[in-house]
Amino acid sequence: MLKARELSHHLVGKRKAVEFMKPAYVIERDDSNLLKKKIIDMPYTKWKKMGFSKSTLHYMKQGTRSDKPFALNSHVKERLLNLKLLKRDFR
Repeated sequence: MLKARELSHHLVGKRKAVEFMKPAYVIERDDSNLLKKKIIDMPYTKWKKMGFSKSTLHYMKQGTRSDKPFALNSHVKERLLNLKLLKRDFR
């Protein structure tokens, strides 16, 4: 759809050049194997002591066990970074 719009802008003179190359998308993923292992191995008692709710860990564990990619909520990711459970360069 985006390329069709670019072509139409070129045809009506709004745009000088049209590129038909595929754009290089950057996908940030949270589901590394190391993180999956940490989440699955995390006991509920330790998780509660860190100030998180039990249900948060439960749903994170469900997400890691499925074959689909999963993402962390921004507030959970930020707290894990502050607790040094994740590296700063983690995406």
